Amino acid sequence: MTDLSSPRTRLVTRQFALVWSLTFVTFFAAFQLFPTVPLRLRELGASLAESGRFLSLFTAGSALGALFTGPLGDRMGHRRLAITSALLFAGFLAAYALTPVRWGIYLLAFPHGIVWSGLLTATMASLAHVLPEDRRADGLSLYGLASPGGVIVGPLLGLWIFQNWGFAPIAWYLSGFFLLLSALATSLPQDHPHGRPEGFKWPDAAVLAPCMVLFCIALGYGALNSYTAQEALALGMKLPSAFLSFMAVGMVLMRLVMLRRGFGSRPSRKLPGMLLGAFAGMVLLTVLPGSTLRHMLSALLYGAGYSMMHTLLNAKLLESVDPKRRGSAFGALLFAFDSGIGLGSFSLGWVIGHYGYRPGWALGALAMLAALPLALRLGRD
Repeated sequence: MTDLSSPRTRLVTRQFALVWSLTFVTFFAAFQLFPTVPLRLRELGASLAESGRFLSLFTAGSALGALFTGPLGDRMGHRRLAITSALLFAGFLAAYALTPVRWGIYLLAFPHGIVWSGLLTATMASLAHVLPEDRRADGLSLYGLASPGGVIVGPLLGLWIFQNWGFAPIAWYLSGFFLLLSALATSLPQDHPHGRPEGFKWPDAAVLAPCMVLFCIALGYGALNSYTAQEALALGMKLPSAFLSFMAVGMVLMRLVMLRRGFGSRPSRKLPGMLLGAFAGMVLLTVLPGSTLRHMLSALLYGAGYSMMHTLLNAKLLESVDPKRRGSAFGALLFAFDSGIGLGSFSLGWVIGHYGYRPGWALGALAMLAALPLALRLGRD
């Protein structure tokens, strides 16, 4: 059993708790936004297929922005980047509340995604300052409870507010959350910026294989974010957030299991098994009959495998990338992930809009299966 309180390799320090809390608040807020903006677009006249374009534009901004905000954080300091990004995020949320037409939301989505990339890359790079080197995989797994913790309650609360009071109250109060986040970020660990900000650099070769794996996974994940709640509402489910919330429960349960068992000396060996678990969850969503129980069971299995993919790939990067270029490396990984989310939300959304939900889920599963050869290779390295 892994001892989280060992004085020699203590994980739960004050600085670690701060980074964990920042990530929890970020995902708690964002996953109220992601499932409700498509519903707001439907109110403003968007079709089912079109409603997924917000996430496509948002993640396109995040993907391209990550190539620049990662190196920017390395040069100007990750704490400063996190504070600035959180303040700008609050401003974009307030703008959504004031926008009465859907083209205005589309116009805001791309630059908003750039700001999101800055917040995520700065937080992940800050994490590297607080993890003991000999327990990085354990630390990443414990840290990984923050995002699913936010996802468990975020969609449930956001959809409940939307159904009772509409979209504007969500945007206003989340804007306040990100103002709080910017204040918390002032207490992040001191980092050491390396000089004038640099622009785009091609990522190290060690980053490419993890990026391709995460890109394939993200294709289906993008459609799940935009369309599982809409499928639930179309089927008359009383809990439209069921998939997203139970996906987060699966993520938390798997992380707790791995914290107890540990990762061993070669955590990357577990990559193929986790990928196949997430793939099996997508297959269940495609083929099982019913509605609520189908969403719950498939989400638990998908979340269990999906969450550990991030942990294992991030651990791989921390092992293989120059510390002075960690921001760039995490930026490249975020570029791959958000590119996949955006393309998946757009292309699988088109399939869902024209042929139904299940064909979209099936294509997402096939995209994940395509990543298996690379996952096997990374597991052997």
